Amino acid sequence: MRYLGLDLGSKSLGISISDRTNTIASIYKTIFFKENEYDSLIPELNNIVKNENITVIVLGLPKNMNNTIGSRAEITLEFKKKLENNIDVKVELIDERLTSVISNDVLISANVSRKKRKKKVDGMAALLILQSYIDRKRNEINE
Repeated sequence: MRYLGLDLGSKSLGISISDRTNTIASIYKTIFFKENEYDSLIPELNNIVKNENITVIVLGLPKNMNNTIGSRAEITLEFKKKLENNIDVKVELIDERLTSVISNDVLISANVSRKKRKKKVDGMAALLILQSYIDRKRNEINE
């Protein structure tokens, strides 16, 4: 029983996965796809869910800074429906504002080149999304 974290972009999907105790998130992979062809992601995600014994998918919801739902968030909500209709696990949304900015900052401070950062930022954002979810779940248990 593990969690999968997703950071959906227009041409890439960052994926993170929890350890078996659902304590720590780590980068799993990034899938690159043709712009806005989200249906192409479903078969591979379905395989990951089955092979890694995933029980919850945590999908980052990119709200606007004023907490409104913009076009990217609408696309994410549609993708959530696709996941729920095609993959038999619970899909939860989590606010992902600033995860890409934080990911870039972390990679810059680690002296990762601009070219390599482009390839790693989605996975890092997915990691932050999932770790935030894991930490929230742990806090709910401890309260």
